[in-house]
Amino acid sequence: MDLEEQYDKIFHYCCFKMYDRQLAQDITQETFLRFYKRNLKLDSEKVLPYLYATAKNLCADEFRKKPVYSMEDVEENTICDASEEIINNLALRAAMHKLPAEDQELLFLRYVQEISVISICKITGISRFALYRRLTRAARQLKEELRKEGFTE
Repeated sequence: MDLEEQYDKIFHYCCFKMYDRQLAQDITQETFLRFYKRNLKLDSEKVLPYLYATAKNLCADEFRKKPVYSMEDVEENTICDASEEIINNLALRAAMHKLPAEDQELLFLRYVQEISVISICKITGISRFALYRRLTRAARQLKEELRKEGFTE
């Protein structure tokens, strides 16, 4: 497993969760520091879920410390460009924000980060069947939102 590539993915995941580039860098760095500090002897299948779980928990800890902001309160330049095709597309971003946060995260992990289904199941703690069901439902809702805005047939 290429940890440098995973570093970038964890950083983009943190950007997705926090909407703050500097904070995402700090959380990503802390995630890897904890990974190296624990000197874990994990097989390659368990490293990715460990990193995402750590990053998710650190993001949650930071989120609890700060007041909650809506997307309207976030300045455009603080948003990380996790994926050129998705985040820079305002219509898609607006449609994504109409979905529940859990569904946004699942779509992000699967289609932007291209994380395997098995790894997402380990990261989120849900079954493969439930993941497929939720991904299908979220994609259908996203497509419907985009259709309402006139972006798909």
